[in-house]
Amino acid sequence: MDGPPEFQSPQLRRLTLAARAPGLEAASFTALAAESPDLALLECPDSAALARLGLKCSAIDWLMHPDEMRVAADLRWLRESGCLLLPCFAAEYPELLRQSPDAPPLLYVRGRIDVLRDPQLAMVGSRNPSAGGRATARRFAADFARLGLTITSGLALGIDAACHEGALDADGSTVAVLGHGLDEVYPREHQDLARRVATTGALISEFPPGTPPLTHHFPRRNRIIAGLAQGTLVVEAAGNSGSLITARLAGVAGRDVFAIPGSIHNEMARGCHELIRQGAKLVERPDDVLAELKISLAAQLLVSPAADPVGTRLAAGALDKEYKILLDALAFEPVSVDSLIERTGMNSESIASMLLILELDGHVAPHPGGRYSRLAER
Repeated sequence: MDGPPEFQSPQLRRLTLAARAPGLEAASFTALAAESPDLALLECPDSAALARLGLKCSAIDWLMHPDEMRVAADLRWLRESGCLLLPCFAAEYPELLRQSPDAPPLLYVRGRIDVLRDPQLAMVGSRNPSAGGRATARRFAADFARLGLTITSGLALGIDAACHEGALDADGSTVAVLGHGLDEVYPREHQDLARRVATTGALISEFPPGTPPLTHHFPRRNRIIAGLAQGTLVVEAAGNSGSLITARLAGVAGRDVFAIPGSIHNEMARGCHELIRQGAKLVERPDDVLAELKISLAAQLLVSPAADPVGTRLAAGALDKEYKILLDALAFEPVSVDSLIERTGMNSESIASMLLILELDGHVAPHPGGRYSRLAER
């Protein structure tokens, strides 16, 4: 990937030095760039001058005594990988993130740098969602992407992955913020998804190559997700979900927070309900978000069969009477076939056959233990 020419060698080494400086903050790095536009002060550091610019002692110590082998390895990786190192004072740096609290001084970017300045909506949620929650995330992300929003999430299992996939289904762009270096992909099963994200959007991280996916990195990753976006939508989250951290950080940054409610019997809905009690905007349809973000909605995009990212579904009104009865007996939380027999009076063979048809048509989702739940109709 070609980056802005002013950030190629020799300044690439200086940016690489800064990216490894512990405790470096965006404000002090911007002040340093204003004082030394060519960033030469990074390679010929004056501790008193750096302290006057607001750099912390830990950052100054690193710049005075850098690990040259590590810097050389970082430079080699940047050149071989095609990734870009983007400083907070660059024109290409996303403006909303620059305005947010504790903005990262530098970002590593793999993919299209231009998407970082596009209007973004953060979508996050549980790593262990219900089938309905996963389908909702994917469908909403596709609808938003069709309207030109870039979908931002964290590439985690569950809701994050469904959001990235929904945006890709709609041929839209999506940004994945990682809690580790861009030389690896975590979780490993998302190698292909990460490649697809980088093709139409971008993978970004504030962590240098070789940084592992440690637990305490992910709350820091979450502040970037929240800072990039105009608003954050939580699709499904338990009461202790990390997604709630992202929502809180979005509120701190002055951004809108949205949450999709769920069944009172669904553990994965409790975090969303708590957010709504705290003032998050309740979302039932994509246009609930778009109205708050002052984005016009082409209504036909939300009702057109072509807009369905998981395939053409048979409309509920087209179902035979028996299928309607079974569908009405299903809840949005998983239920057993025995419960359906009791609710409908049908025999197990008929229910099993009908559930298969309903699943293929996208009306129901299977769960472990032979249980099924109803999916929200479009």
